[in-house]
Amino acid sequence: MQLVYPLTTERLVIRALSPDDVDRHHALFSDPDVVRYLYFGPFDRPSAQEHLARRSILDLPGEGGWINFGVEVKGEGILVGELAMGFISATHAHYEVGYVFDPAYAGRGYAAEGTAMIIELAFSGLGAHRVSGRLDARNDPSARVLEKLGMRREAHFMENEYVKSEWTDELVYAILAPEWRALRGPATEFEFRK
Repeated sequence: MQLVYPLTTERLVIRALSPDDVDRHHALFSDPDVVRYLYFGPFDRPSAQEHLARRSILDLPGEGGWINFGVEVKGEGILVGELAMGFISATHAHYEVGYVFDPAYAGRGYAAEGTAMIIELAFSGLGAHRVSGRLDARNDPSARVLEKLGMRREAHFMENEYVKSEWTDELVYAILAPEWRALRGPATEFEFRK
């Protein structure tokens, strides 16, 4: 099943990633500040091209899979960030979200605005019961995004992952479908095709 694109918010266009995004994808994932709290990177251009090819999938994910989205500011036509949504468990109707944005566009609320749309997709479009977000505990800006969206901090795992040659703490945030509806009001309708 595929989502019909683009999705739009007040200020953003959320769309499928494509091989044409390679220059901006490389710029984003070659920036040491952007990948500081990720499991990988910074990428050289061939690595970024390969990474983008794996993310340029149109089908919604099956259990255990992920889908990635490109984000543009309306009217600008420039990839400013990427969103991700993972289908964690069918039994538990659990999805996870993630995001990466160009630091030049930080502080404008774009990460929260775009992430809100994919959380809405998980709940009203895909029937999620729970949506979570995981992050390195040192990543305060990322924690603020999830808190701004009404997600609650559910866990702080101490040195539970060994990433880039160091033990790191991890935070887990989550929100349930009834909590999201109470915050956001009526569900958004999404269009899908087979």
